[in-house]
Amino acid sequence: MLKQRTLTAVALAPIVVALVLLLPTLALATIIGGMLLLAFWEWARLSGVASRPWRAVLLAANAVLFILLWQVRAEPLAWYIIGAGLVWWLLAVAWLGNFAWGAAPTRENTAIKLIAGELAIVPAWLALVEIHGGADHGHAWMLLAMLLVWAADTAAFFTGKRFGRTKLAPRISPNKTTAGGWGALGGGAIVALAGGWLLGVRGAALGLLLGLALSTVVASILGDLVESLLKRQANVKDSGTLFPGHGGLLDRVDSLLAALPVFAAGKALIDLAS
Repeated sequence: MLKQRTLTAVALAPIVVALVLLLPTLALATIIGGMLLLAFWEWARLSGVASRPWRAVLLAANAVLFILLWQVRAEPLAWYIIGAGLVWWLLAVAWLGNFAWGAAPTRENTAIKLIAGELAIVPAWLALVEIHGGADHGHAWMLLAMLLVWAADTAAFFTGKRFGRTKLAPRISPNKTTAGGWGALGGGAIVALAGGWLLGVRGAALGLLLGLALSTVVASILGDLVESLLKRQANVKDSGTLFPGHGGLLDRVDSLLAALPVFAAGKALIDLAS
C-alpha cells in the first residue's frame, strides 16, 4: 500500500504544482472547482444520498453557485462565506467529540451533513480564488498553502509509524497518533519557514507566517478527521476508488478543505498588519 501511495503521489504532484504555478486563476479555479464538485459527490454519498440523480442535481446546483460566486469574488460577500466556513470547522470540533451524533441514517442527519459539505466545499474554493488571485505572488502563496498540507500529511505518516503509541482519535481514525500530529506540525513549520524566506518574508512577518502555518496544519488534521468520521458513520473505508492507494477524491482533498480558509484568512490578516 505504501508503494502504491508513493507512486500515485509522485505521478500527481508535478502536475498539480505546474497547474498552480502556470495557470491563470480562472483556469485553476475551474479545474479545482470541478474536482471539488466530484469530492462533494462523494461527500453526498457518505451523507446518505444514495440516488445518483439527486447527487447530480446537487452537483449542478453547486456548479452554478461557483459561477455566480466568481462574479462577486472581489466583494465582501466572498469573505463572509469564507468566514462561515471557518465557523463550521470550529463547530466540527464538537462533532468529533460526540462520535454518535448524526450517525443515524435519517433524512435530518443527511440534510445536516449536506449543509456541512456545502460549508466545507464552497469556502475552500473561494479561499483558493482569494489566495491564487492575490496581486503579490498569489500563485506561489497558493503553492505554499498546498505544500504545508502535503508536508504535514507526509510527516504525520512517517513519525506516526515510527513513534506513534498514543492514538489521537481511536474511534474515528485508529491509525492517527499524537506523535503523528507533532510530526505534522514540525513538517509544516519547516515548509513555512523555507517557503516564507523564499517569498521574501522576514522578521516579525516570518513569525506570523509560522503561526499561520501551524494553525493551517491543525485545520488540515481537523478536515481529515471529519472526513474519517463521515466514513465511519457510513461504514466505508474510503470515499471512493479514484486514486490507487489513496481512495477517492475526497480522501485527497479533505485536509485542504479545512486548511485553505484558515490560510486565506490568516494571510489576509498578515497583509493588513504589514
